[in-house]
Amino acid sequence: MLKKRDLHDAHVLFPLLNDDAVKPYVREKSETIEEYYFFLNKMILQEESQELISRTILDEWEMPIGAITLYDIQDGKGFLATWLGKPYFGKGYNQYAKDLFLRELFLEKDIEVVFLKVNQNNARSLRAMQKIEYAVHANEHFPKILEQINEGPKLYELFAIYKDAFIFHMHEQDQVEYDEMEA
Repeated sequence: MLKKRDLHDAHVLFPLLNDDAVKPYVREKSETIEEYYFFLNKMILQEESQELISRTILDEWEMPIGAITLYDIQDGKGFLATWLGKPYFGKGYNQYAKDLFLRELFLEKDIEVVFLKVNQNNARSLRAMQKIEYAVHANEHFPKILEQINEGPKLYELFAIYKDAFIFHMHEQDQVEYDEMEA
């Protein structure tokens, strides 16, 4: 489940975010809980001005376990970033959160393309991208964006999720579920 970002979740999310298995891969870097409150407040204001869209990922007991955000929104395109606390790795939360968030972005918001930049050294995220059948490797399709994301010392692979491809996938999944219920 997802919910809008809330300052009340900072005390739960901050320790998860500062784990060495998570911190190197996220934008939400903060050294203190106070910095994290400031960062979250800034994100909430950025969402109000439509610069980003961010949600807290919840487990089945509605406890915050991570975040999913669409950053740098321009012309119906933005960059997706997700993180989960280490205790929640490999349990399906990331894919579930992505599906819910993409449904919101493509069906309720004016988003056409979602980009994912994946650090070439992040083997776990690269493997996860292979499992997303509606995402395409986009290095060749968006060379200017690829150049922009690789200006720094870290190197990234670029992936894209198109609204039409996701909606087609969503309808296929719904059909499979319907067929299983009918059988």
